[in-house]
Amino acid sequence: MIGARAVVDSWRLPGTMAAVLSRPFTLAIALALTACGSQAQKPTPKPVAKDSSQNPVLEHEVVDIDGNKKNMRDFQGKVALVVNTASQCGFTPQYEGLQQLYDRYRERGLVVLGFPSNDFGGQEPGTEAEIKTFCQQKFQVSFPMFAKVHAKGSDIHPLYKTLSEQTPEGIRGEVKWNFTKFLVDREGRVIGRFEPNVAPLDAALTEAVEAAL
Repeated sequence: MIGARAVVDSWRLPGTMAAVLSRPFTLAIALALTACGSQAQKPTPKPVAKDSSQNPVLEHEVVDIDGNKKNMRDFQGKVALVVNTASQCGFTPQYEGLQQLYDRYRERGLVVLGFPSNDFGGQEPGTEAEIKTFCQQKFQVSFPMFAKVHAKGSDIHPLYKTLSEQTPEGIRGEVKWNFTKFLVDREGRVIGRFEPNVAPLDAALTEAVEAAL
């Protein structure tokens, strides 16, 4: 602004005219400086990367009901409901609700993962082939099913060891019966546990699924 006035004065213009000529120039400089200062004070935020390597659920290898090796990391990016199932249990009709839950939310990213287990009352004695036929014919199950696992005890499957031991307070603890449900978010973090008496379409469970989606 001083330089601008000096130039005007050097032309020996009348004071009023000099002031009029200098105002647009001064205003332009002021606006430019203000804009630069505003941009300097508001840097573009950098996205925070999510590290999924610390979520041990994703590191486990599993075998599907047809004998094919899979990895839990195959389901990263989806919300997963991991359920230990049985064909001769009082909770067996929950297969129907699990399928309905899967149908309702799978387009939004939910997957139900069924892990048959004979650990509770010997209520899953059949072979994988028999279990697959039962689930498909009786309940039209189309969500992924896996080979039989131990969900507790000395021979516990590594996935279930992680689910029952390496999870937050309020979630961890030995699986007590068939159809215990663990909710896993898109990054592989275990964010919820629902005991067998909580039906798949119970409001508490569906609300948790919707929040995770």
